[in-house]
Amino acid sequence: MRRKKIIKITLFAILVGLVIVPLVSIQANKYIYKNRVTTYLIEEKGFEKEDIGSVEGKWEFKLPAYYAVVTFKNEQYVEYTYFAHDKDVFQFNYNITEEGQKEGIKVEDLKNNNPRY
Repeated sequence: MRRKKIIKITLFAILVGLVIVPLVSIQANKYIYKNRVTTYLIEEKGFEKEDIGSVEGKWEFKLPAYYAVVTFKNEQYVEYTYFAHDKDVFQFNYNITEEGQKEGIKVEDLKNNNPRY
């Protein structure tokens, strides 16, 4: 009887670990990417903290799995995608939101577009 209880507890602990560890890892990496991009924007690109509307770490199944989405206060209807891989942080893409498209924002109007290429 006691042995069965130990086996059940062990299996339960393993199952919980298999669920919790990946979730914690994903949240930690999203936080790391958010901080790396924020630091990059402030220290290397010269933005003030007040210029940045939001920085959100993201995770998806596609590659690369981790990235950050940034909105600036002077362009609240544009979302910029930043990658922070290895030691390199760079802007990869932008998305003009539906509200921005209704406002008539065009690519040539973008103030913070700074693609790597």
